[in-house]
Order: sequence, then C-alpha cells, then structure tokens
Amino acid sequence: MSGAEEINFDGLVGLTHNYAGLSEGNLASARNANMTARPREAALQGLAKMQRLRALGLSQGVLPPHERPNIKWLRSLGFTGSDGEVWERAWRTEPTVARAALAASAMWAANAATISPSADCGDGRLHATVANLQTMLHRILEGEQTERTLRRLMPDETRFAVHPALLAHDALSDEGAANHMRMAADAGAPGVEVFVYGRKASETKAGFPARQTLEACQAIARSHTLDASRAVFARQAPEAINAGAFHNDVVAVAHEHVLFHHEEAFADKAALYADIRAKAQGFEPVFVEVPSARVGLDDAVTSYLFNSQLLRLPGAQSLTLIAPSEVRENNKTASVVEEVIAASNAVIGQVEYVEVRESMRNGGGPACLRLRIVMTPQERAAAAGGFFLTDALTAQLESWIKKHYREQLAPDDLGDPALVGETQGALDELTRILPLGADFYPFQQ
Repeated sequence: MSGAEEINFDGLVGLTHNYAGLSEGNLASARNANMTARPREAALQGLAKMQRLRALGLSQGVLPPHERPNIKWLRSLGFTGSDGEVWERAWRTEPTVARAALAASAMWAANAATISPSADCGDGRLHATVANLQTMLHRILEGEQTERTLRRLMPDETRFAVHPALLAHDALSDEGAANHMRMAADAGAPGVEVFVYGRKASETKAGFPARQTLEACQAIARSHTLDASRAVFARQAPEAINAGAFHNDVVAVAHEHVLFHHEEAFADKAALYADIRAKAQGFEPVFVEVPSARVGLDDAVTSYLFNSQLLRLPGAQSLTLIAPSEVRENNKTASVVEEVIAASNAVIGQVEYVEVRESMRNGGGPACLRLRIVMTPQERAAAAGGFFLTDALTAQLESWIKKHYREQLAPDDLGDPALVGETQGALDELTRILPLGADFYPFQQ
C-alpha cells in the first residue's frame, strides 16, 4: 500500500458571487438569473462543507478565488482609467462583457483541471491539465489563474506535471474533472480513468452545447502518459445534456470500485461497463444505477443527486455519499438514497447532507465545488502545506470572509465601482493567509 489518499481541494467562493445566468445549458443558472445573491453566506457554506469533511476524518484543501472583476482583461479590451473607472465604464457600455469579467464561477473547482495520480502515469508523476473552458466566455478567463494556483500548490516538477490548458478551440473543448472519473482498488493503486465526452470535434449538436470533445480527452490522456489499457472514453447521452446535465458529474460519480449513475447518463452503458471491467486491475467494478422510472433526469438535475461526493471514511466498510440538502427535500431522490444505503451488502452505506444552497442556485452542488487530487505521502510533503485546511486556517478564512464579503449583492449593486477596491483589498489580504505570494493577483503586479 502506498499510503496515498484522495484529497478534496474546494474552491473558495469569491466575493462577487452573483446570479447572472451566464451558463447556457445550466438550468439552475438560468432559472435564478438576476436574483439577489448572498456572497458571505455562500462562502461560509462552502467553508462549512470543507470542515465537515475534516470532521469526518478526511484531508481537505482549499483553492483561492480568482480576481473579479477581471480588470486586466477589461484593459486588454480597450477600457482605460483607474481600476474603478474601468469597471464602471465596462458595466455601463458593455454589460455582457462586464458580467463575464465579474463571474465567480471559478468556485466550482471540479472544472479547474483534470488530474491523474502518479500511480496511473507512465513517468511516475502526478499530472494536472488546466481546463480551457472555452465554451463559455466567463469561464475561459479562468485558465491563467488556475494554472498559477496549481503551480503554487504543486511546485516540485520532479513529482508534479502541471500542463497549461489545451488550445481554446471548439475542437478541443475541455471542462476538466467534471467530465472525468477514476476507479481503482484504492487511492494508491493503478486505476481506470474514465473520460466522458459529449461530442467529437467534427460533430455539431442540436440543443444545449456539448462542452467536452473526445479529442480533448484523448490529448489529456496522452499528455498524462496514461496506459491505453487503463483509459476509457465514453460518450455522455445527448438526452442527459439536453436535460441540463451540462457536465457528466451531474449524472454520475465514481469512487474506488463504485460507479453511481443515472440510467440515462451514458450513450452506451453496456459498452462502458464492459470496457471498465476489461481494464480494471485488482478490483471488481460495482455499478449502482438509478432507474429513470424512479428518478427522472429532471429530478436528478434539480436535486443534483449525482453531483454528490462519494468518499470512504477512515475505517468504513462502505462508501459515504455527501449530498446536497436538496436531495433530502425531493421525495423521489430521498427515497432512492434510503434504498441504496439500506441494501444488503450496500457499497454506499451512509449519506451526509450538506447545505450549499447558494452554490446550488447557480448550478453547482457539492461535487462541483471540489477538485480531487490523489497524493502519496511524499507528494503531499512536496506540496505547499498552506493549502491544506486546518482548524487555524479555517478560523482565519472565516474571519476574513466575515470582514470582507458583502452580505448581499443585488443586480443593481454589481456596477458599483467600489466593488473593485473591496475585492482587491480582500484578495491582497488573502495572499498573506494562503501561500500565494505578494504578486499572485494581476492587480498586485
């Protein structure tokens, strides 16, 4: 046993958390557009979820918010003046561009990158490829800082390989770990990496955008030096995408030997099962399917049943599902979860409900908020320790949030030039709490 463990690194919700409805195909984002957001509550909910996992005995990390509004990008578009003036002018004259520059969507760290543990990689290093997120304007802006963050977290190039985002083009559209799963006997054992795509580069698709291409998945697998005999490429069902499953993690989640998914998640479920079984080493895959007759895609998407975290608590014989409270509030999904955990020899034996309602209203559940990184003890020792959550760091972050975050952000508040100074002052202070350095954010350079 390598002693490797899967560590969840959650994105800290940013100061400009708001409901702009920017994400086509994300039904919650569209439904709640122009609501009044509660950034302080959102950030505290996310931090509480991280602390809950620590209380359950798991290691937990935290990733910093991105600088928003993105003044550097707005200047590249020709806006001039002080930072506050740049923001005021952009908001007044180019509201679509301004809303993209303001989005706090980097909180959903599942879209930050695709991660392959060193046990899977031919060169023995842990590989991370930053997602290009090229489908959406507000998200394509994230890659530059995400790469900077991951390089600060994993600076030792003898142990870690951090790849920049693929070329931002429709043919190589990549949305990160939200379309990637891994199955293995345990965290440190060689695993089967499952890449889920919505289309091939040559294809067009009616309905909501299919954000992941097969070609992007294959490029990442090559860059990560994965063994082809343990890589699986599966097409997401178009019906799932059109029902609002804009990422695979809205309809499927895997951990260790278990894949928990909706009946209509994949275009060819039988072929996927067979491929995983053929490539599994040292474990027998278990597939836990929820039938459409019990939970339709509509309920799966609105409750985010599958956008839950699937984890093994220390010493536990079965896995635990970390689900949003919305699953408990939906009679259909609550009933199915109770049946799954009550089954004889249940592979998912417990459920924990968490409150992340502010994130859910914008289209991101517990699994969206985290990036899973499997690290050996040696890799963890080589990583920057200040990103790993402790009681002391949690207390610091909680005080920082309460000091700097607005309680509410209504649509009419978003163009306030004072918002720029508030966020920059807060982020400058954050660079002295997390190991980011005094030149991490563009406004500091």
